[in-house]
Amino acid sequence: MKNIFFRVLFLSMLFTTLLSCKNVQPNKKTNRDFFVTHGIILDVNDLSTVDWPKLAKESGINTIGCHVTPSQVATFIESNKGKQFLKDCKKYGINVEYELHALSDLLPRDLFKEDSTMFRMNEEGKRVADYNLCVHSEKALNIICDNVVKYSKILKPTTGRYFYWIDDGVPMCYCPKCKNYSESEQSLILENRIIKALRSEVDNYASLAHLAYHRTLEAPVKIKPEDGVFLEFAPFHRKWDKPINELNVKRNDVEITHGDYLKYLDDNLKVFPKETAQVLEYWLDVSLFSNWKKPAVQLPWNKEVFMSDIDTYAKRGIRHITTFGVYMDNVYFNNYPDVSFLREYGGGLKQYALPKAKK
Repeated sequence: MKNIFFRVLFLSMLFTTLLSCKNVQPNKKTNRDFFVTHGIILDVNDLSTVDWPKLAKESGINTIGCHVTPSQVATFIESNKGKQFLKDCKKYGINVEYELHALSDLLPRDLFKEDSTMFRMNEEGKRVADYNLCVHSEKALNIICDNVVKYSKILKPTTGRYFYWIDDGVPMCYCPKCKNYSESEQSLILENRIIKALRSEVDNYASLAHLAYHRTLEAPVKIKPEDGVFLEFAPFHRKWDKPINELNVKRNDVEITHGDYLKYLDDNLKVFPKETAQVLEYWLDVSLFSNWKKPAVQLPWNKEVFMSDIDTYAKRGIRHITTFGVYMDNVYFNNYPDVSFLREYGGGLKQYALPKAKK
């Protein structure tokens, strides 16, 4: 009887172990990898003309972010090429996310004729439908959340992380209610509503990015993030031929220094959890270095700056790293076939080990 008991116990333990192994998801952090996310963001033209799932696998990149707008990306994902892209990502163990300039799709501009109070007030006190919204319009928030739910049922990230950004680098609202909040805080008001909608109607464990970028670099004070809102920090106006830890460096056309960026990052990490924070960089952003014009120039890759930067971010506890890589389509690789920089990028993230503290 005792032998039968132990045999049953052993078989039960073996079954539990096998079941847990079966449920292990690809690209989760291993003991060897400090960085959880080794990401790249590409637009639908890049994704439809290059076998990016295979290239990502070969390069040590474990996450592809699809770009630009929800409607553009949804059209791609529902196409035959998009379905094949998702199938190939699954085959190679590549996570898929959707990093989106979203507001014009989420709050269509033609609704201005119906109710102008849903849209932002400019500094002259006039309601305008140019970009963003009034975050104190309950109607606007409801419409945005309804559209987030609609798109999220098509654009389902394999990581549970959602990215619905405000409009790119332009002002928020100056109405009497909104003007008492910073642009970061207005953005967070919106994000707090979106995460509630995502968790109640799409995914109980969803998380949502708060993009600290350009006009939203300042850490929010008056508004606190809801559970599930994580920091995505994008130092757009830095220089990429100098490490970000060279504090006095700045681009000729801007006032912000590398030191200012790191101060903003540190301030935001006091508000948002470090363990979920992501840095969104531009090391591989061919579109930026091409001044958003084609034909694209060859990427000015700098491995030394990249390695220094990821060390700077890692020492702040950041374990999620991605970069824009837009304009790396079939024409780009025909003109510049060397892809060694991708292996240096993915390999650098995979092989990085946080230095041990000195005793």
